[in-house]
Parts: sequence; C-alpha cells; structure tokens
Amino acid sequence: MPMPVQILPIVSLLLSTFFLMAGAGLMGILLPVRGSIEGWSSYQIGAFGTSYAIAFTLGCFVMPLIVRRAGHVRSFSSLAALLAISILLCAIVINPIAWIFFRAIAGFALAGTYMVVESWLNERVTNESRGTIFSVYMIVTMAAMMGGQYVMPLSRPELAIPFMLGAILFAMAVIPTALSQAPSPKPLTAVKIDLPLIFRNSPVAFIGVLLAGVLSGAWNNMAPVFGQKAGLSTTEIATLVVAAMAGGIVFQVPLGRISDRVDRRYVMSAAGLIGVAGATAGVYLADAGALMLFVVAFVLGGIIYPTYSLAVAHANDYAADEDFVKISSGLLILYGVGTMIGPLYAAYLMETFGPGGIFQSIGTAAALYAAYAFYRTYRRVALPAEDRPDFQTTPLARTQTPTSFALDPRADVTPGADEADTSEPVPAR
Repeated sequence: MPMPVQILPIVSLLLSTFFLMAGAGLMGILLPVRGSIEGWSSYQIGAFGTSYAIAFTLGCFVMPLIVRRAGHVRSFSSLAALLAISILLCAIVINPIAWIFFRAIAGFALAGTYMVVESWLNERVTNESRGTIFSVYMIVTMAAMMGGQYVMPLSRPELAIPFMLGAILFAMAVIPTALSQAPSPKPLTAVKIDLPLIFRNSPVAFIGVLLAGVLSGAWNNMAPVFGQKAGLSTTEIATLVVAAMAGGIVFQVPLGRISDRVDRRYVMSAAGLIGVAGATAGVYLADAGALMLFVVAFVLGGIIYPTYSLAVAHANDYAADEDFVKISSGLLILYGVGTMIGPLYAAYLMETFGPGGIFQSIGTAAALYAAYAFYRTYRRVALPAEDRPDFQTTPLARTQTPTSFALDPRADVTPGADEADTSEPVPAR
C-alpha cells in the first residue's frame, strides 16, 4: 500500500502529536532558562525535572483508569487544557516551589495525552502498515520536539509571551483530534511491570536503562541552565539542546547496526566510554564558546539517547515474542526512575563544582554504564548474531509511554490485548 494511503487516515492524530511535542519541547527548555534568570538554585531547577518524571511515570499507571471512565476525546481535551493551564500558571506565579507543582501537572497530563494518541494510532495500524506508521511517528515526535526548542528565542524568556506561545501550542493539539472522524479506540491497557522478570531476562538492560535515564534526565533538564550560566543567547541555548538530539538521531542507527554484528554489550561499553570522553571534553571546554559546546553536545547526544535503545535491544534479544511489550514497557518505567534521579544528581554537582558539573554527572553515569555492560560480558554468553532480532530505532524515550510499544514493528501481539507472561525466562548465566 502506498505511504500516502497509509498516512492519510492518521494525519489529524499526527498533527495533534506535533503540537503536543512542540509545546512540550518549549516548556522543557523555557522553565530551566527562566528559573536560572530568576537566580534560583540548581537544586530548585533540577526539582522541576524530577517532579515531571515522577508525575509522567505515575500518569502511565493512572491514565488507563481515567480514560476508561471519561473516554478518549474528553480525556484528551481535558488534559490538553490542563497543559495550557500549567504553563500559563508558570507565567503568573513566579515561584520555584509552585513551578515544581506546575511541572508535575504537565508531566501527568503529557503522559495521558501521549497514551491517548498512541492508542488511537494503534487502532489504525495493520501488520503491513505498522513499520511505516511507526517511522512517521518517530519523525514527527523528533521534529516537533526539536522545533519546540526554537520557539523560545522568538521572545525573551523573562517575559510572559513564550509561556503564552506554549499554551497556544497545547490548545492547538485539541483541534485535529476534536474534528477527526476516527472512532474512539479500545480502552487503554493497564501498565504492568514485573521487575524480577526484567532483571532475569537481561540484567545489563535493567541497569543500563536506569543509567540511560540518569543521563537523559541530567542533560535534558540542566543543559538549558548550563547554557544560561555559560552566557549563551536564547538561540544558542536552543541550538545546544537540539545539537544533542541531532547527535542522538545520527548515531543511533550506526551504533545499532554495529550491535547487530557484535555483542551488544561491547557496543554499550564503547558508547559509555565515548560519553566519558565527551563529558571530559565538556569540563575543559565549558568556557570555549558556543561552537565548541555545540560539538560537545552533539557527541554527548550521540550516546545519551542511543544508550536507551541499545539496552532495550539487548533485552529483546532474550525476550520471548509475547513478552516484548511487557518487558519494553517495564524498561521504560525504569528509564523514568532514572530521569527522576538525573536532574537532582546534576544539580548537586553543578552547585558543588559550578556549571561544568553537568558534564561530570554525565561522565560518571556513562562510566558506570560502560563498566557494568563490560562486566556482564563475563557473566553471560552472547547470542549468535543470526539469532538476535535486528536493532530498531526508537523515538526519544522521554516522549514515549508503554502504549507506544504496540506500534513498534517488533510487537508480536494484538494492540490492546493483555500480554500475559507465558514464557520461561532465560536465566542470567
């Protein structure tokens, strides 16, 4: 079936996704920069990211219950309104404690809106169109998230205008879905997490995803603060964040393809060591100017985002087909726990050692990631390359919910079906 024929029925859903991601991207960079301008401590700004991660993870568990009672359209519209309210409240009440609460509201609401959109998309895919729709969904999420970063330079972050622009983006997300004639999908499947199963299946994926969350949480939430303290303009701060995302996009496929041919844990170790080298360079080049910082961000992004994908790929090497959604969803929740830790860890080092502490937080987490992956090569025999599924790129993990895994071409279950654990776990040797 031609791609336009596959995409046409979901254009409205993709438009809503674009506006949501753009608004989320703007809010994610705007709040840390404005907080830094206000002179708030790194701990207070780091708490924004931690409260967001906690609420987002909680939303993944609670939202299926809410959607069952209110329905998809009403739930989506209410949550989008809540997002607009949360960012407008940030413009009205300039207080770090209040912003921690407002950021949590946004995290909870974003989890719900993402899950509703993803469940709608799941209803429209077939086995033939799954790969195409998943790829388009990835492109839309990444493009919107990066585009949202550049909305902030359109206005001075010390004014209320960028907050209003964020509210407009969230409000615009309601229009395509409200006017869509697509029927409401089945109720959302409740999120289930089986930590012992995940650890038995792949200890290195368990620890690796947790550390990948620390890396991402530290960078995504504190990089704008570093940029502001380093004297970068708002456009340069946005470029710093986007450069890291671009690095993740560029390096994800090459690293993944290499991991298809050799033990993935060696690739994970190499990625971690590259992260250590990049972070070390960042410490010494923190005052070297915008261009050098963009290069450092590009290299760091090249490992910050693929570390999650590599760990998930290793877990899927050992997972039974029917366990793919359950294990991947559980790993995403673990990633969320890591993103709760990352901002506060980076904030502690930035308060202790100055703005360059963000690179120290990334370097230490990357070192642990590399060391544990290498240690595990002595504890478990690698599967032959021909017995492993091919690496698949994933969206930026912070834009995913467990519902998105039913869209993934590797999902060998019917969307919305209950994924019962019927397989024997592979022992960790």
